[in-house]
Amino acid sequence: MFALYLLLVSSTIVFLAFVAAFLMRRSIGADWVSTPKPHILWANTIVLLASSWFVETARRQLKGRHRAAFNGWWTGATALGILFLLGQSLAWQQLRDRGLYIASSPSTSFFYMLTATHAAHVIGAVAALVYVDVQAIRFRLGPAKRTGIDVTAIFWHFLDVMWLGLMALLYLLG
Repeated sequence: MFALYLLLVSSTIVFLAFVAAFLMRRSIGADWVSTPKPHILWANTIVLLASSWFVETARRQLKGRHRAAFNGWWTGATALGILFLLGQSLAWQQLRDRGLYIASSPSTSFFYMLTATHAAHVIGAVAALVYVDVQAIRFRLGPAKRTGIDVTAIFWHFLDVMWLGLMALLYLLG
């Protein structure tokens, strides 16, 4: 668990550093023009929150020793994580279709940087979800072997919180 907490702290520091840079750049530049946000971000938010609900439902199923139900819910969470990443790529494509690239404006640069940093973390978390999924299907995990499940779930929920913070930042100040 120490490694997990180290990951959470270091990831938080990275995001906070980017948020601080965002706030500083926004405050000093008269050239700041808010980036239009793709509407798919709201759907992505729902997908991400639903995936966390799936993770928690899976964990409850495992606690109740319902391994098959655990596998189904966990696989659903994994699929939703992948769907979130596909939605993010669609959001970036929608910006590019509007002619908004990473170098188009400071606001757009920060939008891409913040969402790509989050997506990179989600890719790692989806890899962990897939790993747990494969181990569970092979019956190598269960009620007595929950560490990988719990670590993955905590990191996944952490990414939800980070995403909600980014959404608030981008919509309120971006």
